[in-house]
Amino acid sequence: MRGANVFSYGVAICTTWNQLATAVSLDITSDSSIKSAASTISYGLMKYYTGNNTGDNPGNLPDPYYWWEAGAMFGTMVEYWYYTSDTTYNSVVQAALLSQVGEDSDFMPTNQTKTEGNDDQGFWGMAAMSAAEMKFDDPPAGEPGWLALAQGVFNDMASRWDDSTCGGGLRWQIFTFNSGYTYKNAIANGCFFNIAARLAVYTGNQTYADWATKTYDWMDSVGLIGDAYEIYDGSSDTENCTVIDHGRFSYNQGIYLFGAAMMYNYTNASTIWQPRVAGLLNATSAFFSSTKIMYELCEPAQTDHPTGTCDTDQRSFKAYLSRWMAGTAKIAPFTHDTVMSYLRPSAEAAAAQCDGGTDGVTCGEHWTAGSTWDGLYGVGEQMSALSVIQSLLIDEAPALVTNMTGGTSAGNSAAGSGSDDSSAGTITPATSADRAGAGVLTAIMVCGVLGGVGFMISG
Repeated sequence: MRGANVFSYGVAICTTWNQLATAVSLDITSDSSIKSAASTISYGLMKYYTGNNTGDNPGNLPDPYYWWEAGAMFGTMVEYWYYTSDTTYNSVVQAALLSQVGEDSDFMPTNQTKTEGNDDQGFWGMAAMSAAEMKFDDPPAGEPGWLALAQGVFNDMASRWDDSTCGGGLRWQIFTFNSGYTYKNAIANGCFFNIAARLAVYTGNQTYADWATKTYDWMDSVGLIGDAYEIYDGSSDTENCTVIDHGRFSYNQGIYLFGAAMMYNYTNASTIWQPRVAGLLNATSAFFSSTKIMYELCEPAQTDHPTGTCDTDQRSFKAYLSRWMAGTAKIAPFTHDTVMSYLRPSAEAAAAQCDGGTDGVTCGEHWTAGSTWDGLYGVGEQMSALSVIQSLLIDEAPALVTNMTGGTSAGNSAAGSGSDDSSAGTITPATSADRAGAGVLTAIMVCGVLGGVGFMISG
């Protein structure tokens, strides 16, 4: 029965997608227009997901996308429902999230154990946290709740906090045999900070808030938060974090912005967190053009930003900055007007780039290029456009819930392995076959983009 349902779903996409032949139209003053644009783009995004195909790997995306980006995508689709009330993909998204929870309900599934890093696990944990906050469809009986899953990720990360070097912090990688184990970086610690702050708000438990504060203070103490609230990439513990990699990425800025906004909310607009939120928001300007259109610093050369080429991961980063800026506007209202002054022109520019491919609605990466499609396409491009466009509905979206304000997600404060997995003796380094199994799915495709993107290239 499941195979038949999947086949029907694929056929429906195949037969209707080719009927779409116009660029995405967006009127940012019209909720119905925003929802229509979001619907078109989310449809294109979900066509990259092959996990529902018979014989394929649920919860994963095909090569070249790593596991973490699948978690990020499903978190985006939770938000799609939250913003639009469109339930079309809810059952698929719920099943995908639950397929990766692992034996300890902490997003440490055996198919990823050998290659998974703290940031990878963190993106799945943040997707579960969003599901709890937004009252996404609760898992069926016998499955862990969204809150419990986020708590499981938090517990694992707390157990990995490393005081042996740099005065603390989380390592990028979980296991000693993976490249990057000696690197303590912004995104791994940002995931922990973000989840801890959100758990503090959702549960009211001070322990989570203490960990959020501890993580932020550590980042600041080693210089990964700059004097003007710039978030820098990381530092090596082989040098005791005395040399900073000053690389900057939009998702790092966003993840700390939203975490700080949550702490601002938790502390009732304290004078400690208010200037941090303001400073982190001001520092996002590095990722916007003079006309307030969002870009990643690695994007192709334009007159007002640097040169470079973004890799597959980086092409999705604007999605997360968009999401977390919008969330900040909701829970820290003093930021609202500034946030929306950036998101509105960025959404218009993103929609203008969704005019590529043979379908005419494939989204490109380079929003500052206007309506001339840049020829790029993929999960990152679709997800970024969807995130910034649907974020325009933030004012009409319901308030995020907590345990005290209608939250229904089941928790488990003891979830997770509760151990430092970096020293788990039963885990061995990944072989070539392991990596292939984790990163490359079946080659059987359904209708072009549903299992590949070949048809887009001809556009």
